[in-house]
Amino acid sequence: MKDVERHLREKSSERTLLATLVDPANVSTSDLGRIASDLEKGGADLILVGGSIAAGVDLEEKILAIKSEISIPVVLFPGNVDGVAPGADAILFMSLLNSGNPYWIIQVQALAAPKIKKLGIEPIPTAYLIFEPGHTTAAGWVGWVNPIPRRKPQIALAYALAAEMLGIRWIYLEAGSGAEKPVPTETIKLISNFTDLGIIVGGGLRTQEQISERAKAGANIVVIGTKIEESKDIKSEIKAFSNALKEASKGL
Repeated sequence: MKDVERHLREKSSERTLLATLVDPANVSTSDLGRIASDLEKGGADLILVGGSIAAGVDLEEKILAIKSEISIPVVLFPGNVDGVAPGADAILFMSLLNSGNPYWIIQVQALAAPKIKKLGIEPIPTAYLIFEPGHTTAAGWVGWVNPIPRRKPQIALAYALAAEMLGIRWIYLEAGSGAEKPVPTETIKLISNFTDLGIIVGGGLRTQEQISERAKAGANIVVIGTKIEESKDIKSEIKAFSNALKEASKGL
């Protein structure tokens, strides 16, 4: 798919989109096609592919297995340079703004940029913020995160404003994969009200109520990850989340 960012902007102006995060390190290549098909049939609007540790092993092969079964966008969610591989429609070109290590703020991006350019993968410029208790998750640990305090949404807004002034167009807010508590709705509302950034929210979203609340708060895209990995009926689970999002988006 071409012009993925434009597609996401247009579609998310109509309703909040449902993204599913597939960690290729946790799923065998032989299962990926079936899982991807179930995700699309259930109502997922896009599939994110990536993880914090060992996600690059056989990544190209796994992307192709996913794309062979679906028509929705496949977007890389890289945890490092090894998270870049051919075949994806786009990549969240992210800077982990609240990392204490400059590697995750700009150095890894410089290392990955030539490869992304050569492969012709569409980059979607994205600021990345991890909230409490995300420093205890894999992403927070790997990324040397100084987590955003849940009770200080103004700190997140300051980062969001800085990102927008730097020309970044999207922001990914998360508490870490499998986090006990998701990103607060107050923070999402604040960023939605005071910036024009596209807002992606993930980490710790397990219930229909949680994703509906974040849709109503202003999220353009909500991401389900661990919940799907644990599911025994992916298509039905995704369908329930998709329907909840469509209902929550009415009147927005």
